[in-house]
Amino acid sequence: MRRAVFLDRDGTINVEKEYLYRIDQFEFIAGVPQAIRLLNQAGFLVIVVTNQSGIARGYYTEEDVEQLHRHISRELERHNAHVDAWLYCPHHPDGRGSYALSCDCRKPLPGMLREAARRYDIDLERSFMVGDKLADVEAGRAAGCTSILVRTGYGETEAQMMDFPVAVVNDLTAAVDMICEI
Repeated sequence: MRRAVFLDRDGTINVEKEYLYRIDQFEFIAGVPQAIRLLNQAGFLVIVVTNQSGIARGYYTEEDVEQLHRHISRELERHNAHVDAWLYCPHHPDGRGSYALSCDCRKPLPGMLREAARRYDIDLERSFMVGDKLADVEAGRAAGCTSILVRTGYGETEAQMMDFPVAVVNDLTAAVDMICEI
């Protein structure tokens, strides 16, 4: 079985911009391409798991999200880095149409991580979840991963709300340093 690092997208990989879907608004957090390259070199699968309730709310489409992910992939390639898989949850209980539902893929539930484990033969207990929100940490814990909270995005505020022990680091670079030492 393989080891993976699951990454939240907004606030962990890119600068937090509410309901980001436009390529011209995308901006990496400093050091992210290099951190992802280090994970690639260390032999981890890198899998992005991201809630995208903007789809359910009608702000943008699944194709918009997929176009942004293709753009991010091209930008990472320029740094000799890559994401192995992109998973996203388009649902929200207050959404519209077929997207208006409660599901097991919306973080803090572990559905996306478990689906990735099934698809890619991942050992969740030997894997990591890195994100900037309590929902990310909880999804990782529920899946059996080691969770790490980054202070980027909403992380600084979210760290103050943690009522259980979790590693808190400044950014993805620091998280990758920690992961590679374990």
